[in-house]
Amino acid sequence: MIDGDKAEATEQVAAALAQLEDAFTACNKVQHFLVGDDIGFLDIIIESYVGWCRAVERIAAQSVLDEMRTPRLATWAARFCEHEAISQDMMPDTRRLVEFGEALRAALVANANANAQRM
Repeated sequence: MIDGDKAEATEQVAAALAQLEDAFTACNKVQHFLVGDDIGFLDIIIESYVGWCRAVERIAAQSVLDEMRTPRLATWAARFCEHEAISQDMMPDTRRLVEFGEALRAALVANANANAQRM
């Protein structure tokens, strides 16, 4: 989807997050984090994707991880980021992820165009 619709890509991300929201809700009725009342390994793994969700939101100018679509995940992400064990320099810089994503997209477009010209 190099030249695809940003709204379509955002919806694909939102659909994936909806599945994660459903799993989180089904597996975790009362705990604050994914597998307990404190941050665990799974929380750290999943949190690494939240930065990319924020980058997608900026690139597409559409929300994907919000209280309307994914209320439990949105609350969990906020709780994770506010936890005393998590310093802000541990969190990915959304601006840098956006820059990387845009550079990657430009490289993919250039490669696709070069391949199309060879054919």
